Amino acid sequence: MGDGEPRVPTAIAVTSADLALPPQDERTLPAAVLQDVDRRPLEQVLAELQTLVDQCGHVIVVCSQAVPASVERRLHTVRGLLETDRIALFRPPLPPLGIAVLARQLRQLASCDLGAGVLASAGRLLTHYIHAGALLGSVARLDRVPVDLKAHARSWVPGSQFGVVAHPEPQLVRIGPEAALAGPEFGTSLLVARGQLPSDWVTGTLAPSWRVQGLRETALPAESADWWGTGRLTEFCAYLPDLSVLYQLVTSVRQSACHWCGIDVIGDRCVFCSATPPVYDDGGGGAGGAPEPAPGHRRDPALGRRRERRALTG
Repeated sequence: MGDGEPRVPTAIAVTSADLALPPQDERTLPAAVLQDVDRRPLEQVLAELQTLVDQCGHVIVVCSQAVPASVERRLHTVRGLLETDRIALFRPPLPPLGIAVLARQLRQLASCDLGAGVLASAGRLLTHYIHAGALLGSVARLDRVPVDLKAHARSWVPGSQFGVVAHPEPQLVRIGPEAALAGPEFGTSLLVARGQLPSDWVTGTLAPSWRVQGLRETALPAESADWWGTGRLTEFCAYLPDLSVLYQLVTSVRQSACHWCGIDVIGDRCVFCSATPPVYDDGGGGAGGAPEPAPGHRRDPALGRRRERRALTG
């Protein structure tokens, strides 16, 4: 293992039970559920996270950008009080069902011979392969995807429905005979979570057009109505289901040691200590430093004077 430590499965944690999806396969590890971290006594949450760190060595908390600010503050407080770089707070730009899917993919990979830093970095990589959206009965309160005035006006027409993709690229169409959403160009499975809107268009039209290789249903996450601005929705997410494919994707990226904490990572940011690669002066007197290295690549220190940067975990 790249971290030089005994192989202990890294804990993958979520902030509510409905984000802990059923196992995808027999190797999928259970999720650690950090329920109501902003409402329970601080000492209780501290003890829970400390126990996870003691048992698993590292903890990756996957949470939505839609969680209440009090949840995020509490997680940062606990991490600071424990004075540890062994807890990663990962908040990718995905709607709630996409968060649940990504957390499950990390739970699948946690059973493999991947170091904690590589596993945490894999979350950023795998996010690019998730197509997440929803069928909405209204876009009047949707603020996470661009909505033009015409779509807003049509939201008030009784019976209107809209197909929306929030990630990887925003899309919005009014549902009609010719309505279509661009989907993944690789084989995926589709997970569907129905709210207060029938899922017929998603299962009968979208799924065939995306050529999904499997379709499953699950309960709608509690955060979804707030994230999409309406309870009249059916949320969907296309994803890579096979552990072998996920493992191949992750291990195909070159690993390197984080220059700050030393843990092995992939990509251009350590999710545990939040350090990005050093930026080097170009020597030409320009105002800016050198461009960010591409994921999996590092620049030779001989090329310039190093400036260490710290950045918030994304």
